[in-house]
Amino acid sequence: MASRTIEIMDTTLRDGEQTSGVSFSVSEKLTIAQLLLEELQVDRVEIASARVSQGEFECVEAVAGWAAHNGYLDRVEVLSFVDGGKSITWMQQAGINVQNLLTKGSLNHLTHQLRKTPQQHFDEITDVIELAAERGIRTNVYLEDWSNGMRHSPNYVWEYLDFLTSQPIERIMLPDTLGILSPADTHAFISSIRAKYPQMHFDFHAHNDYDLGTANVLEAVKAGINGLHLTVNGMGERAGNAPLASAVAVINDLLPDAELRINESAIYTVSKLVENFSGIRIPTNKPVVGDNVFTQTAGIHADGDNKNNLYFNDLLPERFGRKRKYALGKTSGKANIEKNLQELGLKLNEEDLKKVTQRVIELGDKKETVTTEDLPYIISDVLTTGAQEQQILVESYVLTHAKGFRPSATIAVRVHGKLFEEHAQGDGQFDAFMNALTMAYSKNDIRLPALIDYNVRIAPGSSSDALCETTITWQTAKRTFSTRGLDSDQTVSAIKATQKMLNIILDVERMMKLDIERETLDTRH
Repeated sequence: MASRTIEIMDTTLRDGEQTSGVSFSVSEKLTIAQLLLEELQVDRVEIASARVSQGEFECVEAVAGWAAHNGYLDRVEVLSFVDGGKSITWMQQAGINVQNLLTKGSLNHLTHQLRKTPQQHFDEITDVIELAAERGIRTNVYLEDWSNGMRHSPNYVWEYLDFLTSQPIERIMLPDTLGILSPADTHAFISSIRAKYPQMHFDFHAHNDYDLGTANVLEAVKAGINGLHLTVNGMGERAGNAPLASAVAVINDLLPDAELRINESAIYTVSKLVENFSGIRIPTNKPVVGDNVFTQTAGIHADGDNKNNLYFNDLLPERFGRKRKYALGKTSGKANIEKNLQELGLKLNEEDLKKVTQRVIELGDKKETVTTEDLPYIISDVLTTGAQEQQILVESYVLTHAKGFRPSATIAVRVHGKLFEEHAQGDGQFDAFMNALTMAYSKNDIRLPALIDYNVRIAPGSSSDALCETTITWQTAKRTFSTRGLDSDQTVSAIKATQKMLNIILDVERMMKLDIERETLDTRH
């Protein structure tokens, strides 16, 4: 089959806005329309339904004004109705010159909703098309419920198509209005229509009720369809429409005879903008645009990518303006860590890499993932901790904080094998912990260093479960020093930093005793 270009009409601003709870403002519709036409380079955009509201009129007027000034007006379309010309007048006032006329594509809809005969419906459609032509408006025609029409009233559909192909219209639009089609049905129905009307332009409009939107798009193109209706992020009524990103990727990769004019590298940018404007979050595993779809989690996959890209496929993230990532967590291997270190420009020796990998796995058991930005904190924590022998352990603690009561802490600290337990209150959970610790140490005639600075950091762009690095500066009579703790809980990270302090002062105390013993020996000799 010779190469052919498939036309893409994006209907995010019309059918996509029918997603429950979504309503775009004038500036949002204008911005999305501009990105769709200029950056993503879709062939056409359907931006609204006629006569919906004054706000919708203002949206259409704004988009039409911009489009007319920039040479895009012929590619901007509005859904219209068989309403005696009211939609035509509305469109003229808004500055639009292409209508997508909504008509009945099944006998069931025609009989029970409009209560008219096919001939009555055809006569009214003829009047609307003629009026539009008189006023300089071009016409495309939707066959609403066409898929059910092909199943249950095919004779009506064929009669209607015979009528439409004799009218001065540009496109016939075939919507699977209720998302009922299987891929086999889609191919069979469109193949038969294209065979009978080879000179007519047909669009296919898929819905995703059975999660078959992209599969049906694929079959429609195989069957010879001329154009497709898609939405950014698959937005739309009920389960949504066929998603633009998936459809574009499938066609570009699996159908070499079909060509698209879409700029793939703009897909992700437009997707995120629509996500922000609509408030409808993209599932993390949504193909092409989901947060996790270019992230390798298993260590064996990262290792394979180091060895001739064994886990790559044709969906390379760079095509869509994205980057491949290697998740850090309990399934991470050294290869995952190395990939992330490369991104940060860091390198560790084999022994330190093993330590960091083990710590990432431990943290992964507590939280789902560890970010690349967390790695410098983890490295610092692991390498510092590894240099100190832990003689003092905070074995357990209970921290409480309830409205109307002072925060309290009950702790158990083991020093040289001996366990000390204390309970105290404070101005906060960590303050209560320190008060209990001070009580335990005072019973052993040990004075703790003064806390003179307390600093908490999290990686930029982190969420509420981010790793916290707490750095505490301590002061004794002879010196000032700092310790760090790392955990997803801020108070726990501070406790870890405190445990390091306890071991440091123990080491200092031990060294001081050794110095005294040496001085005594020197005096005797």
